[in-house]
Amino acid sequence: MTPANSIESPVYQGQFGEFSITPSDRQSVIIYRSGLMVAALSFAIATVLLFWQGTTPPILTSLSVLYACFCLALGVSLLTIHIYLKVLHRFLQVCWAIGAVTALIVIFTRPEPFVVTVYHEAIALVGIGFTFVALTGIYFKEAFCFNRLETKLLTPLVPLLILGHLSGLLTPSIEQNLLAVLAILFLVFAGRKAGQDIPSDIGDKSVFAYLKEQEKTQP
Repeated sequence: MTPANSIESPVYQGQFGEFSITPSDRQSVIIYRSGLMVAALSFAIATVLLFWQGTTPPILTSLSVLYACFCLALGVSLLTIHIYLKVLHRFLQVCWAIGAVTALIVIFTRPEPFVVTVYHEAIALVGIGFTFVALTGIYFKEAFCFNRLETKLLTPLVPLLILGHLSGLLTPSIEQNLLAVLAILFLVFAGRKAGQDIPSDIGDKSVFAYLKEQEKTQP
């Protein structure tokens, strides 16, 4: 994507025509990246607390709060992410919603702390796992669009950790190591996104316009 005119005129030549990037577009990218950063920080802080203090009652309460921050921030990012395929965008949002609803059900119906229930009950982890399907979708999208190493590693790492725990194939020590790697790479990913130029995250708006017109012409 290259500018069609001079720097003074923010007009770009896309695949299906010219387009401009509006302040609203830029704001949506900033919100998307901010959501990712909050989610990454929440995940990293939770991981550090878990490794540092273990599963004491105050830590378990803190982990529940941090998961809520992670989940809400991820939801905000999924509202503002730029994805050409509308059906894929909606799929990721539905996955997030299933995971969020499952989290609420677990919190209000299980006597044990949220994290303990998810760790020990397969059905709870499967439900919560839909939120991580959405997160993996973001990693995949970013890996496909920007070819970054951390997203290439994160894309298989999330399902490996969850499915490995569900199947019992991973030992606790391996799970801890993978969790630490996930937290670090997530922070790297969010940090690098913060410094990325905004137009690249918006993409070719002429493609969005073309796809929208195609939807209108379909019976």
